[in-house]
Amino acid sequence: MNPLPRIALVILNWNGLHHLQRFLPSVLKTEYGNLEVVVADNGSTDDSVNWLEQSYPGVRTIRLDRNYGFAQGYNRALREVDADYYMILNSDVWVEPGWIQPLLEKLESDRQIAACQPKICSLKQPDRFDYAGGAGGWLDQYGYPFAKGRIFDFCETDQGQYDDSSPIFWASGAALFIRASVFHEVGGFDPYFFAHQEEIDLCWRIQQKGYRIFSCPRSVVHHLGGGTLPRGNSLKTFLNFRNNHIMLFKNLRLTRKLVLLPIRFALDGLSAWKGLLSGDPGYFLVIFRAHLAFMGWIFTRSGPYWSSGKKTSGLKGFYRGNLIWAHFIKGKKQFRDIFSTSAS
Repeated sequence: MNPLPRIALVILNWNGLHHLQRFLPSVLKTEYGNLEVVVADNGSTDDSVNWLEQSYPGVRTIRLDRNYGFAQGYNRALREVDADYYMILNSDVWVEPGWIQPLLEKLESDRQIAACQPKICSLKQPDRFDYAGGAGGWLDQYGYPFAKGRIFDFCETDQGQYDDSSPIFWASGAALFIRASVFHEVGGFDPYFFAHQEEIDLCWRIQQKGYRIFSCPRSVVHHLGGGTLPRGNSLKTFLNFRNNHIMLFKNLRLTRKLVLLPIRFALDGLSAWKGLLSGDPGYFLVIFRAHLAFMGWIFTRSGPYWSSGKKTSGLKGFYRGNLIWAHFIKGKKQFRDIFSTSAS
């Protein structure tokens, strides 16, 4: 009988043969005595599965019948995986030696810690934090996500300034280490999200259950980014705006929803008009479509969530200021400059 906790490292793939060829070898070098590597294929039409079965027959493959997106794809795949911990890992992530042990040690040290993430650096610029999660995710009071080392599009140089493990609001879906029991306890990812911000919604719900999320910068991985939907892609923009509003509606108290969402619509409107006036009508239309889709969700799916939210006072990694004001008006670019005031 193996006394080591069972870890399932699960990679969701969709037409990512080139990523599997490039990044899977580093993952398979992970040294841990009770690790299963699983590739869940989201209905790929390239040669991913055939190549995988021929090149790495020891890697378990789960075949899904179509592309369910990140959220439902993982939900379906993880129902078929028996483990104590899931390591949810993007297919375009290169891992450093010894990366898995600090993550396991963090969660084994405290049963109330449900999930954590490694320090995520850019693969293209290894000395910089990666956009997808940096050294741990935060959220401001208006629902704008940011991270240690990344504020909007500005990514800091990693100089060890965020190397202390600490509570965060959300752990990146690019490299999310999570207790399997907690993942299923809270219902997994919201399948309606399809992709983008589903991990923030998941971590919010996990915190509402009394668990905590942590950064674990002793573990380091490098993320290529933009593998499926590159930044600036209209679908990515649509999903980010739509899903962010849905997440706020689901998790905030009713009184806070009624105050915050009109403000967010106004801020989104300013962003949309800025895009239009700067010669990007597509951006304007995408935000308009996202707002319509959110309203459609309210009329068709919001029933269980009108009174489901809780106070934000106990949440960690929650910034009680205005990130837009701090970054764009006051010129604060680094996380340390912003979170030093009005943060909890």
